[in-house]
Amino acid sequence: MADTDGARVTDDGGARPDHRTVTAKVLALLGAFTPATPELTLTELARRSGLSLPTAHRRAAELVEWGALERDADGRYRVGLRLWEVASLAPRGLGLREAAMPFLEDLYEVTRENVQLAVREGHELVFVERIAGRHAIPVLTRVGGRFDLHSTGVGLVLLAHAPVDVQDAVLRGPLRAYTPLTVTDPVRLRARLAEIRRRGYAVSEGQVTTDALSVAAPVRAVDGAVVAAVSLVVRLDEARPAALAPLVQAAARGISRALSSAPRRR
Repeated sequence: MADTDGARVTDDGGARPDHRTVTAKVLALLGAFTPATPELTLTELARRSGLSLPTAHRRAAELVEWGALERDADGRYRVGLRLWEVASLAPRGLGLREAAMPFLEDLYEVTRENVQLAVREGHELVFVERIAGRHAIPVLTRVGGRFDLHSTGVGLVLLAHAPVDVQDAVLRGPLRAYTPLTVTDPVRLRARLAEIRRRGYAVSEGQVTTDALSVAAPVRAVDGAVVAAVSLVVRLDEARPAALAPLVQAAARGISRALSSAPRRR
């Protein structure tokens, strides 16, 4: 159903008729929030979503009433807890996290380093769980956050086992260089992906931050397909990838077995 009220705000500050559906407008409002902008005023919401101020006000009020948004005493909006509750029911993340947590916790107890679990979503990865050590090196990731596939350990594992068309699309770029060490050359990346498949794990050294190294291994479904990746992130100057790899691979195999034996959700 089209929502014909209001106008769509253009980049130059003008307006034109907005023929987006109500659903599209609501999604545009929710999509206005980012890790860098977790709180927005109504004016900012309208501008970032391309909605007129009256339309943004009406839709935001509906979202607040349902619980998808919350409004503080200063009138700023933020994502509501109810939206998080609904999102946490996503079957791919929920079943995976339940199966993985005992093994992620074991890996953390042994190493006291950052432990991460991620899945591929299109041409990016999404972190579905992480355990951060109090004295471990700071990382740029967060649960629910997205990241490029070509730079992180988990991303390289997921890219190495992705369909060929996904690999081709990612390697066509553009590929962001997070540090001078980030590999962005498609030929070199293809060679790395082949090595990861052969070796059974990935090492990302200084690819995202110059002081960190990650070791990652694939998590497989009962049919052998790679459905996730688990990693350790440690300080580069203290890293011994050959010693960390068996620990990460053991955790990945444990999660794979747990997934295979878990009852199928209906």
